[in-house]
Amino acid sequence: MASPRQLLAKTVGAAASATGLLSRARATMREDIQAARSHDPAAKSDLEVVLGYSGVHAIWGYRLAHRMWTGSDRLKTPARLVSQAVRGLTGIEIHPGAQIGRRFFIDHGMGVVIGETTEIGDDCMLYHGVTLGGTSLDNAKRHPTLGNGVTVGAGAKVLGPITLGDNSRVGANAVVVKDVPADSTAVGIPAKLAGRKADCFTIDPSIFI
Repeated sequence: MASPRQLLAKTVGAAASATGLLSRARATMREDIQAARSHDPAAKSDLEVVLGYSGVHAIWGYRLAHRMWTGSDRLKTPARLVSQAVRGLTGIEIHPGAQIGRRFFIDHGMGVVIGETTEIGDDCMLYHGVTLGGTSLDNAKRHPTLGNGVTVGAGAKVLGPITLGDNSRVGANAVVVKDVPADSTAVGIPAKLAGRKADCFTIDPSIFI
């Protein structure tokens, strides 16, 4: 049996770990709120984002479910249940196995689907109706990888284990089944490159929404 000193040490260690986890969670939530405000000029306050933005609620639900999913095999089913509950509340389905970076924002949100093996970098943004889906039933990498700073327009479908390079953009309703280089814009069905970042000033911003 553990001595009182050992029990005290374990208790202090657990408290410190919980405090650190809470601090990191708060920092992440603050980043998510600021990401929403920086991407959406309609956001007038932090409180409005916290209470009224379903995309932010879905991201927070995902972060909880993902921690459960990666923490223990016994929590995988509860993690899926959390993700389905969040889907019911927000209309956004994010598999808890997906890997999503910092300052991720989903604008409007309804109808977004993000598959299990999706990988998303930092500072990415999706509009409503986006699907990051698979084209295979293999139990392997079958969903897209998005680099940092990627924007995917409303209704776009990005399918298969392809890569969208850093700072690339996908136009609304595009269907992307091939890699998109960094600093490029892809539009159309099937998607084709519309220009490099240097040419993006010639592209109508309305293709994304």
